[in-house]
Amino acid sequence: MFLKDTPPVIGALAPPRGRGRYPGYMGSVFAASSVGGPLIGGFIVDNLDWRWVFFVNLPIGILAMAATARFLRLPVQRREHKIDYAGAALLVAGVTALLLVTVWGGSEYEWGSPQIIALSVAAAVLLTLFVFQESRAPEPILPLRLFRNRTFVITSTTGFILGLAMFGSIVFLPLFLQAVIGVTPTHSGLLLVPLMAGILTSSIISGRRISAYGRYKKYPVAGLAIAAVGLFLLSTMDTGTSLVISSLYMVILGTGMGLTMQVLVIAVQNAVEVHDLGVATSSQAFFRSLGGSFGTALFGAVMGSRLATALAGRLPDAGSIGVGDLTGSPEMIRALPDALRIPVIESLAEAVTASFTVAVPFAVAALAMIVFMPELPLRDQAHVSSAPVEL
Repeated sequence: MFLKDTPPVIGALAPPRGRGRYPGYMGSVFAASSVGGPLIGGFIVDNLDWRWVFFVNLPIGILAMAATARFLRLPVQRREHKIDYAGAALLVAGVTALLLVTVWGGSEYEWGSPQIIALSVAAAVLLTLFVFQESRAPEPILPLRLFRNRTFVITSTTGFILGLAMFGSIVFLPLFLQAVIGVTPTHSGLLLVPLMAGILTSSIISGRRISAYGRYKKYPVAGLAIAAVGLFLLSTMDTGTSLVISSLYMVILGTGMGLTMQVLVIAVQNAVEVHDLGVATSSQAFFRSLGGSFGTALFGAVMGSRLATALAGRLPDAGSIGVGDLTGSPEMIRALPDALRIPVIESLAEAVTASFTVAVPFAVAALAMIVFMPELPLRDQAHVSSAPVEL
C-alpha cells in the first residue's frame, strides 16, 4: 500500500517537470532497503529461524504508518465513494487463475490436463466479466477510459514487459551467487549492491536532467536498450565468472532499469487528468508487478526444465537428485561430493543463465513499444497546492 501510494502523492504535490528529482530520493530509499532487506534477511536465515523474516516486518510497518500519520499533511475534502468490490473480486480471481495456469502448467499438471484447461477457461470468463463490470460501475477500480490514452497504454504495456523480463529473471541472481559462485545468503544480499547502485545513479541523473530540460522520452529508450545488453551479458555467465564481472553486468542492468522505471511514472502522470492521477499511477504499478509475477513463473519453468535436461545429460544416473531440492537449497549442493557437485553446479549455472537469455527478447520488445510513446510537454503546474483533495 505504501509503495503504491507514494507516486500518486508526489504526483499531486509536484508538477510533472519538477518530479524528476523525486525518483532519486525514492531510489535512494529503495536501493538502501533492497540491499539492507536481503542482507538482514540472510543474517536472520543464517542465525535465527526463517519465520523471523516475516515477523521483523511488523514493527517496521507500524513505524511507517506512524510516520505517515504524523508527517503527511494533505488538504482533503471528503465525499462518498462507491467502492467497486465486484470489479476488485473479479480482477483478483481472474489474475489468480491465470497465474496458476503459468505456475502449474507443465510442472504440476500437463498443459492439456483438465485442471489447466479449467483454470484457463475460468481466467477468460472472469476477466471478461471484469471488463463488463468496469464498463457499468459508477466508480470502476480500473476505468476503461484510460485505455483510450495512448501514453497510458504504452507505459502500462512497457511496464508489464519490463516487470516480466527483468524482475522475473533477476530474482534468480541470488541463487546463482549462492549455488554457483558459492557465497552465503547474507553475502548474496550484499552482492546485489551493484544492481541497486546502477538503478540509484541513473535515476538521480535522469531525474535531474528531466527537471532541468523538460524532455523525458530518450531516457526509457536508452534505458531499455542498456537493460537488454545487461540481460544478454548476464546470460553469458558460467561457473568461471568472477564476482567482479557479475557485478559489472549487474551495474549495466541496473543503469537501464533506473533510466526507465520512474520515467514511465512521470510520463503517465503527465498524460492523464487530475481525477485519474491515482488510478493511472497505481494501475501502471499493478501491470509492472503482474509482469513480474508472470515472469517469475515463466522463467522458473524455463530454469526448471533446463536444469532437468542439463542434469540428465551430465548425470544420467542421478534420478534421486530433485530439481526443487537444488534450487531451494544451495547448502545441499555444497554438501555433495565433488563427483556430483561439479556437474550439478554446471547444470544450475546453465539453467539460471537460460532465464536471462529468454528475457532478452522481452526487453527488446519493450524497447520497440516505448519508441511509439508520445512525448508530451511536461506541465509546470502541480495538481495540488492549497486546494483540497477529494477523498
